[in-house]
Parts: sequence; C-alpha cells; structure tokens
Amino acid sequence: MHTVETVLLVLMIGAVTGIIARYIRAIPLPLIQIMLGAALSWPQQGLHIDFDPGLFMLLFIPPLLFADGWRIPKREFFALYRPILRLAFGLVLFTVIGLGYLIHWMIPEIPLTVAFALAAVISPTDAVAVSAITRNLGMPAHTMHVLEGESLLNDASGLVALKFAIAATLTGVFSWTQVTQEFLWIALGGLGVGAAVGWGFSYLRDTVTRRLGDVAATQMVLLLVLLPFAAYLLGEKIGVSGILAAVAAGVATNFGDLNRADYISERMQTAGTWAMVESAFNGAIFLLLGLQLPSIIGVTLRDAGHDWWILVGYVAIISIALLALRWIWLMLGVSRSLHKAHQAGKLIKKPDLWLNLATTLAGIRGAVTLAGALSVPLLLNNGQPFPARDMLIFLATGTILFTLVIGSIGLPLVLRRVQAVSEPESVREERQARIAACRAAINSLAMSDDDAAQQPTEWQAQQHEIEGRIAREYRNRIDLLDEERTPESAEVQDLATPDAVQERRLRYVAELEMRLNCIKVERHTIYAERHNNRINDESLRSLVQELDLSEITLRKRLEVARRAAAKQAAKLEGH
Repeated sequence: MHTVETVLLVLMIGAVTGIIARYIRAIPLPLIQIMLGAALSWPQQGLHIDFDPGLFMLLFIPPLLFADGWRIPKREFFALYRPILRLAFGLVLFTVIGLGYLIHWMIPEIPLTVAFALAAVISPTDAVAVSAITRNLGMPAHTMHVLEGESLLNDASGLVALKFAIAATLTGVFSWTQVTQEFLWIALGGLGVGAAVGWGFSYLRDTVTRRLGDVAATQMVLLLVLLPFAAYLLGEKIGVSGILAAVAAGVATNFGDLNRADYISERMQTAGTWAMVESAFNGAIFLLLGLQLPSIIGVTLRDAGHDWWILVGYVAIISIALLALRWIWLMLGVSRSLHKAHQAGKLIKKPDLWLNLATTLAGIRGAVTLAGALSVPLLLNNGQPFPARDMLIFLATGTILFTLVIGSIGLPLVLRRVQAVSEPESVREERQARIAACRAAINSLAMSDDDAAQQPTEWQAQQHEIEGRIAREYRNRIDLLDEERTPESAEVQDLATPDAVQERRLRYVAELEMRLNCIKVERHTIYAERHNNRINDESLRSLVQELDLSEITLRKRLEVARRAAAKQAAKLEGH
C-alpha cells in the first residue's frame, strides 16, 4: 500500500474509532484503537506498516507534547515542581537501576547493560496514554497535574538513560561523570532551546499582529502548528532533547498568549485546530501501536512454541515490578513533598493509600516506549548482532499492553474509593472571577458627570435606560454566582427571602432557555434564506458564526444558572 493511502486510512480509522468509543464507554479509546490495529494487521494479507522510530518521533510526538505543555496549568505546574521533578527524573533513575538488575537476574542471557536499556525504555510514562485513560475518571485535578508534568518531562530522562545504556553495550565503557554532564546538557539545553523558540515566535507574532490585527489569524495558527516541529528539529540538530524543546516551546507560547486577549478569531481557530490535530495524532499513535503487535508479540510467541508462557510470565513479572517500584518511590521519595504541598494549600486532596495506588496505576506506558525499543541498533560496533534485541522489543511491547490493560481496569475501580473534593478549587476560582468581571462591567457603565452634562437630556435618559438594562443582566448573573451573598446585602429589594431568590434564578434560567431557542430559530431562518438564494455562502458563514458565538456564551451561562438553581433548591429542601 502506498504511503499516502496508508496515512489517509489510519486517519480515517482513528476518526471512526473515536465515534465508536462514544457508544462503547466501558472500554477506553486507546484500547479500542490498539485492538483494531492488531486486527487489521494480523491476517497474512492485512495492513502492514514499517515503523520508523525516528520518523515517528518527529511527526507525532512534538505536536502532542507541545499541546500538553501549552495547555497544562502553569500555576499548578510550578507550584508542584518538587513532586513532578522527583517523579520525572528520580523515579526514572530508580527504575533503571532496580529493574535493570532484576531483569538481568531473572533472564541471565540478557546482558546487564541491555537490561538497563530495557529498563530505560519502559521507565517513562506516556503523556498521551495517561491523559486518554484517566480522562473523565474523577482523578483529583492536582494529582492529574502532577501526572501530566511527570509524563511531559520523563521522556527525556528515559531516552537519555537508553542512549547511555546502548553506548555502554556498544563500547563496553560507562562513566557516571559523563552521564551526568551529558544529561544536564541535553535536558537544560532542550528546555532552553524550546523556551527561546516559543518566546521568539510570540515576539514576532505580536510584532506582526500589532500592524495587521486579527486578519492574519489563519496564517498565525498555521505557524503555531509548525512551531513544535521547529523546536524539536532545532533541539535535535544541536544535540539536546527535542522532546523537552517541544514541551518548553508550548509552555513559553502559552505565556505569550496571556497578552493576546483581543485576538478572538486567532484564539478560536487555534482551539479548533489543536483539537483536530490532537484527535488525529492520538488515534494514529495507538493504531500504529496496534499494527505492530502481531509482528512483535505474535511472531515471538509463535517461535517460542510450548514455552510461550515463560515469555508471558517475564512480561507480567517485569510489569508488576515496574508498578511496585513506582509505588515504593511514591511512598518513600515523593510522599513527603506531596504532604508539604497539601499543607501549603497547593494540593487539595491529601495523599492517602488509595490516591497513591491510583497514581501508581496511572503509570501507563505507550508509543514512546515502543519507538525507543525499536530504535535499538541491529549490530554492535564489531558487526555482531545486538544482544537480545528481539527479546528487548518483545518485553517492552508486552509491558505497554500490560500497563494499558491494568490501568484501564484498575483505575476506575480505585478512583471510586478516592474521596472526591466537595467542590474543586478551580470551580470556586472560576465563580469568583465571573463575579469580579460582572462587577467591573457594572462599574464601567456609569458615565462621568462632565461627559453626561455635554449631552442632550433625551440622550441622557436613553443612556440611563440602557445602562439600567445591562446592569440588571449583570446583577442577575451575580445573584446566581455569589453564594455567600445574603438577602440583606442584595442591591435589589425583592430578594428578601430564599424563595424569592430561587424564583428569580428560575426566571433567569427560563429567559436564557428562551434566548437559546430564539437563536436556533434565527439560524434556521438564515439557512432558509440561503436555500432560497437570498444570501450567498459568505454571508451565511458570517451570520452563522455570529449566532454560534452567541449560543456558546448563552449555553455556558445557562449551565452556571442551572447549577446555581439546583444548589438553591437543595438548600430549600433541606430547610
């Protein structure tokens, strides 16, 4: 099959499986895609794709890690930097040493340096797999931030450890001093390159848009999509971590976005574009992983004959040991910093047995592990075959499957035992921000006495009427949001009793529902005008986009209003 046809087929299957997953919610989307990929490639005449690790790392990993770095909450990321760094770097070293010796002891035909290489390959968690499996399972938000930060950074530490384990196998020479110096150069250099690329792009984008405004939004979004590839390639070119460069570029670009509040078109196009890119690339990664399984696992087990169960046992022991080492490190190396973060208010949920178990099971391996395993060279420097290369790839692939399955089954069960926070901190902060915005808008309505005196009396009366109508709308929203507000402190006197408060809220909900229905009627009418050729396609798109924006805003307000009305109803029933 030609490359273009293969790419189109993989993208199409990824989209179809995303739809299927909406109906089969019991099975996580990554597992559906892996199983489908394996089914497509298993027959003799099935779909077979040569997996190029270098090309895979270039095409798929940078944009996904850039998007994660761009999206991750920076405040929480920097507030929780201690546990994140201890997981991203300390746990990798702990895993490489502990698991490396275990593998060599259990399978003596695997040399110690190769055992370290295998441990390095399976040490980093996969950012894509972690977010795909844990999404919508009720993982506490701050714990999820720690997991995301860990998976963003530990790819670099795992791949650096793999590089030196392979070098030690090829040359027979190993130096801790050289490893430390090389690691610092690769890690800090990658972060520096990514930050420079991200800040440089932000500066150039601001320079251009100050002159052109938002009319160049489409071109800016295209350049933003290409940015992670530029950061990755530049980092790899100068010998530092391209992965960390892509992550740092995403973080730096997000900081630049904080000064671009006025560029609405660019912001909306960026959100839509990244949603599509992430969906397509995530699907492609897990499908490609599934497509490799029959040729790696199936062939190896078939060649093993009656001893296939020994290989399966190796995979199970290594995977369980991997999770056990993660549990030990969480309890001994990270627990103290997590408790300090909780005492400082940076971590809402206090670490306990069940939360530590959930964090352990969330250590899912993915496509980066497979790419690292397949990047192991075929030959040594003397021309001899690389020792136990096929076994290394088989065990790494088996570990990916084991952690995916265990995480998919175990996490929902464990998270049911994790006591949920009554109201997430982000929800409270969002509510307070909405209240502050509404009050600032009300304060901005009043004209100064000098400006009002210069206008005709009729104009002043009309202006006061408009101000009053807009102010009432904002006060309605404040009444819904401010739960600490007492009836005595309300600006409007009819809020004298809790029943009156609830009645007012229900009226506001009904008003928002009516406005949404009117928008739907408007949209259908505009489409009817186009069907009757009274407007052209350009006018259709412009008018519909305007209505879509209004509907998005009203739907969000209706969601907040319904939630506030439901809380008030529960309070009234309790009394």
